[in-house]
Amino acid sequence: MAVEIERKFLVSGDGWREEADAGRVLRQGYLCGPGPASVRVRVDGERAELNIKAAVIGASRAEYEYPVPLADAEAMLAELCVYPPLSKTRYLVRRGGHVWEIDEFDGANAGLVVAEIELSDPDEAFERPPWLGREVTAERRYYNQALAERPYREWDDDA
Repeated sequence: MAVEIERKFLVSGDGWREEADAGRVLRQGYLCGPGPASVRVRVDGERAELNIKAAVIGASRAEYEYPVPLADAEAMLAELCVYPPLSKTRYLVRRGGHVWEIDEFDGANAGLVVAEIELSDPDEAFERPPWLGREVTAERRYYNQALAERPYREWDDDA
């Protein structure tokens, strides 16, 4: 079984931009609602993949990823998603032996910027950049499927 170990944080300010790559636009949609798994299709440029993750909250969860033909992924995004697809620009920042993925959301989630780091162990030490804000790994509403269900602009607070 493949396991993803990932921690998620809010981003504070724009200091990360001077360290980031040019970024790339990702579009993704969810093919089923709440249940034991999150099933997502993603288009990343000319690549597409189907992703299945255990629908649990926390740093570690089962994850499976498979390439799919781009035309099939585009059709799934257009016809099969249970919520409107998400769009975000993903930037990579290399720091302290790790790569941070910084997602800047657009559309209904505009204004939200989240940083994620993949680790080999849940307790692995990592450098905390000055732009790293509050950890939200344990908060479901910051997970992409939750953002598709209830976008950031619909939130009543920033807690």
